[in-house]
Amino acid sequence: MKIIVDIGGCDHPDKMIAGAVNSAKAHPDYTIVLVGDGELIKRNLGGGVPNIVTEHAPDVITNDDSPTRAIRQKPDSSLVRAISVLNESEDAIGLVSGGSTGAVLTASTLLIGRLKGVHRAVLASFMPTGKEGKFVCIADCGANVDCKPEFLPQFALMAHYYIRAITGIDRPVVGLLSNGAEDRKGDERTKAAFPLIKELPINFIGNIEARYAISGEYDIVVADGFAGNVLVKSVEGTAKVVMKLVKEAMTSSFKSKLGALLLKKSVYSLRDRMDYHAYGGAAFLGLKKPVIKAHGSSNEVSSAASVNNVIRMYEHNVVEEIKNGIAATSVDADIEANIEAE
Repeated sequence: MKIIVDIGGCDHPDKMIAGAVNSAKAHPDYTIVLVGDGELIKRNLGGGVPNIVTEHAPDVITNDDSPTRAIRQKPDSSLVRAISVLNESEDAIGLVSGGSTGAVLTASTLLIGRLKGVHRAVLASFMPTGKEGKFVCIADCGANVDCKPEFLPQFALMAHYYIRAITGIDRPVVGLLSNGAEDRKGDERTKAAFPLIKELPINFIGNIEARYAISGEYDIVVADGFAGNVLVKSVEGTAKVVMKLVKEAMTSSFKSKLGALLLKKSVYSLRDRMDYHAYGGAAFLGLKKPVIKAHGSSNEVSSAASVNNVIRMYEHNVVEEIKNGIAATSVDADIEANIEAE
């Protein structure tokens, strides 16, 4: 089975390659196809990894490009070529890309396609929580910044099947991001989406304030892409600032440095727990094949974790689970027609 890794458009392609190599060594039954500048890949690849192959793609879609236009005008870009390899290879199971989020979403929607009945693909990201070994899934975390209320129930349903499949939790706890825990709280979109989510066959326990998102009490936080993206980036930024302040405090005086020696192991453990790179990229759910949007600044750890996420989605039949779940959920035909017409 093949996993396609697009190294074009990311900040550190050398680290994306290194992570893919580590994953290839850990999963010898899978073949990793690296797509991008052939010379760059060759310089960073090294040798001795038989289950890695390369696909030369000299062009790159950047953050400055219009996604729809670039997909048509840059057929030799790493992203377009990577999706072509994914579609053309019967044994290709999924894609990892560190490129522009808008370009990955647009190209995946147009060239791979959404599952029948899915209004919009949702970008589902993992974040660490206050409970050791547990993460929370934020859906949506940036793909759909202007959502209709009808989108949010599908986000909740797709994330439910995703988390259930890869964690084994039979009834993941789902909360709707709002400005208060009361049922009546939220903007008009949130208040309209609330009863729609409540009707779903999932463990929805109501609204959730942002301060409880990483408490460890929730498995899934549902949000429109704007609020979800702000939440994720706020948590990432806060984690970096806190670790910086801890480091400064531990080195501020001679006594602090002595105490730091005793706390070094614990602090490093905390740092590792809060490192979002360990969870890999975010999954685009609702597509016909698994697609992982890796961080643009992915390092070796994040890159390998992103490849591993594709493997988990494949081995746990996540796409099929979502397909069946969407098909089993009734959708108002008039609403669906209006959404697709826009």
